[in-house]
Amino acid sequence: MVNRVPSGARYGIKDWLIQRLCAVVMIVYTLFVAGYLLLHPVGQYAGWQAMFHSLPVRLFTLLFVLSLLLHAWVGMRDIFMDYVHPTLVRLGLHTLVILALAAYGAWAVQILWGAA
Repeated sequence: MVNRVPSGARYGIKDWLIQRLCAVVMIVYTLFVAGYLLLHPVGQYAGWQAMFHSLPVRLFTLLFVLSLLLHAWVGMRDIFMDYVHPTLVRLGLHTLVILALAAYGAWAVQILWGAA
């Protein structure tokens, strides 16, 4: 019998569902971009700029980025909870991952809306 002490982790169906929903959003976005690029080949910077100038594409891209960040957070948190046992080390790793993901999210917003 395995005695798992979660100590703050939310193991179970909620994390599983978040991971799967984020993955579905990322797959749909990838298929959308691949389909768009097959129908409208983009070879120059102006083509890429035109593609991402559309508000629906920007919002869908932002949803993709948010899904990617959430997917990464849940995965990393679960890895740390399973394999890093010293509480202070785990807390430090959680903090570093949160700061990095927040920076990546802010950078993505800057890229999507900064050069309008």
